[in-house]
Amino acid sequence: MIFRRKTSPTVASQNPARVTAESVTAPEPREASKKILLVDDDPIILGTLSLKLKSKGYQVVTASDGSQAITVTRKEKPDLMLLDVCFPPDVAHGGGVPWNGFLIIEWLRRLSDASSLPVIVMSAADRAEYKQRASAAGAAAFFQKPIDNEQLLTAIDTALLHKDSVGAVKPAAVFEI
Repeated sequence: MIFRRKTSPTVASQNPARVTAESVTAPEPREASKKILLVDDDPIILGTLSLKLKSKGYQVVTASDGSQAITVTRKEKPDLMLLDVCFPPDVAHGGGVPWNGFLIIEWLRRLSDASSLPVIVMSAADRAEYKQRASAAGAAAFFQKPIDNEQLLTAIDTALLHKDSVGAVKPAAVFEI
């Protein structure tokens, strides 16, 4: 025979280890739930950064290469793009365009509805060269991988605030974290 101990509602509510649907609060949504396009060929980075951004109230859409980034930008109209620099060759499509983050930014600047889209560049390689190229391309910020999430969130908030107040991110706004 199995005996189960009955717990009164007052005892259960006093137990800090007990988690109920009522005790879990949703994250505060960001202003008007801004949409971020995350572009990276690494599925682990896509997954972990997506979770982090969603937990902070952002809507997140993803792309894993340059052509997807342009397509998703046109379709989803994100408020900001987090963009990796290095992508493997596009061998699946017969070689196609040798995408990199800077070519994606160049394409974005040609699209009338995305020409002022703030872009935060991230890379695991060649910090000095990519930081300078990100600045020249008009990126809002540059991050060396691995990325400190709190600093990234600060840069995102800053870029979105600047975009909302000015309408475009100027190259002079580039900073390194």
